[in-house]
Amino acid sequence: MRFPIRLAVVVLGILLLSVGVVWARGEQEEPDPVDPEEFPGYAEADVNWRALEGESINILVTPAHYFDKMRAVTPEFTRLTGIEVTFDVVPPREMRERAILDLSTGRGEYASHTGDPMFLPLFVANNWIEPLDQYLDDPELTDAGWFNVDDIIPLWRGHNTIDGQLYGMPVEGEATILIYRKDLYDELGLEVPETLEQLRENAEALHRYEPELSGLALRGFRGAGQNMYIWPSLFLAFGGEWFDDAGELAVDSPEGFAALEYYVDVLTSFAPEGVVNWNWPEIMEAFAGGTVAQFIDANSTASTIENPAMSEVAGKVGYARWPEGPGGRRVTSIWNWAMPINAALSESEKHATWLYLQWVASRETQMRSATYLEDEGDIYRTGVNRLSIWEDPEYQDALGFPDEYFDVVLGSIREDTDADWRPRIPEWPDLGEELAIAVQNALVGEDAERALRRAADRIRAEILVD
Repeated sequence: MRFPIRLAVVVLGILLLSVGVVWARGEQEEPDPVDPEEFPGYAEADVNWRALEGESINILVTPAHYFDKMRAVTPEFTRLTGIEVTFDVVPPREMRERAILDLSTGRGEYASHTGDPMFLPLFVANNWIEPLDQYLDDPELTDAGWFNVDDIIPLWRGHNTIDGQLYGMPVEGEATILIYRKDLYDELGLEVPETLEQLRENAEALHRYEPELSGLALRGFRGAGQNMYIWPSLFLAFGGEWFDDAGELAVDSPEGFAALEYYVDVLTSFAPEGVVNWNWPEIMEAFAGGTVAQFIDANSTASTIENPAMSEVAGKVGYARWPEGPGGRRVTSIWNWAMPINAALSESEKHATWLYLQWVASRETQMRSATYLEDEGDIYRTGVNRLSIWEDPEYQDALGFPDEYFDVVLGSIREDTDADWRPRIPEWPDLGEELAIAVQNALVGEDAERALRRAADRIRAEILVD
């Protein structure tokens, strides 16, 4: 196995440090009152926000606009709690590398990070992170009624749950949906596709409509979170299963071959040249520029394509759920940024980190950061973690998107989802990368069946090893 599982020794009964720790069982101080005018919403929580005053934590994040907003409102948390929060901001790949190095060595440099849920099984297998249920279920640490964890999108919680325990707090996320040029659909008399075959037929009609127009684009860029963000949904929609009844890898199946052949067909036939190296930003920009007629990707791209200052097609866009596959399933690719608690922290640091996670994932902070605008050209967050916010007319009016957008996103995250749309196992980083290479090889001309068989054989021989 290329990513061996190191079993850490869990030491029970860690003593609380006497300096600065007031959260000792049986000795908890009365919560300091919170000014409801200064901190509306937070004053309603039965939480001792000042219990860790003077503590400091460092968090590792990616340079995305939604985390820019999270960082921008974090000084409010410091004023509320007296806990200092600093951030290291690095690109996603470097962030994962730093997080793994810190967790695996037990240095405890980072209290939390904006994590990839697909890495949680690896972290859990090595006892690198804390189960969050112990904090959620503790009335001395959490006001369960105020926080209302059930309001957080169930699928995202399910995606971050290992063996019945939540290990990563969902703070931002997305679902993939079909985004199409409604005006062109109307001109050609096309119907919103209910099946993947209808999607292909629409792509062919659109591709022929104008010389400079591509009929469809999907991520082609290689990576466990890139082309393997799209192909797994096709794989399941075609009736595929990751493992057979005996627990053996089953991607090199007729369903797997058919899904990869479909992926290759629509991209080589109707996508822009060079799409094999395209990620979501390139697809979004091409659609906003009017050279791509439709694509399937994150609902968050609507913030750009509905902005007239950034998009030539604003106001001409339609939204729909993933088309159904021949296997009878409609499976959206899902994502959430999952923030864990580093198990190497002191008890005081863990509690301070939990206070921050409780604060940043709360409905109040989610709404506050979603509608925070640093300047006139800033955009709203479209990855809030709360069902109640998605259903809130105030939030919908703030975004200003078509009504169907909210129906599609809510329908997708409630009905077209599967927490195991990619196998949540410790070996995923290597397994996903191996399959990503196979998908890329097929996109550049190798026979799809041959590419997938070779990848599956290598995974069995080198990665999924007892």
